[in-house]
Amino acid sequence: MKKKTFNAQRLRIRITGSGDRVREDGSLYAAPHRTNSTSNAQRSTPNTQWQSGGARFDLEDRLLEFSARIIRLVDALPNTRAANHLAGQLLRCGTSPYGNHGEVEAAESRKDFIHKLKICLKELKETLRWLRLAAKSAMVAAPKMPSTLNETEELVKIFFSSIRTAERNAK
Repeated sequence: MKKKTFNAQRLRIRITGSGDRVREDGSLYAAPHRTNSTSNAQRSTPNTQWQSGGARFDLEDRLLEFSARIIRLVDALPNTRAANHLAGQLLRCGTSPYGNHGEVEAAESRKDFIHKLKICLKELKETLRWLRLAAKSAMVAAPKMPSTLNETEELVKIFFSSIRTAERNAK
């Protein structure tokens, strides 16, 4: 008779580096490799896309640069009560799409994928509104605003198109 063991008892742990990191051995949990066994929404895919000029860009890198740009813009705001409020709002919604894009890449189903894309879109639209308010109230130097507003609008269009395509392919 075989002795029953729980998964926790079978867990292999590997210590890496200087001994302060612990990693589980992922091979225990990995499913056997089969082609065409999962839908595209569940399969890891590269997010490299084409721009109109033919140049390639990585959406993750673009969102990283956008988040860094928002951080620099927030740091340039004056130290007033209104600017501090705007800075907090802008910092949260302007850096959120980068983190949420990682969630998009790890979506568990097509429905989850679409939902997480919509969260990114919502945060980008909110960022656009706060940027417009900052521009209208003249809290930010004028040369910085057009390029940041333009990039935000382009990202909104990218995510909107991605959602529309994913919804169309889900049918």
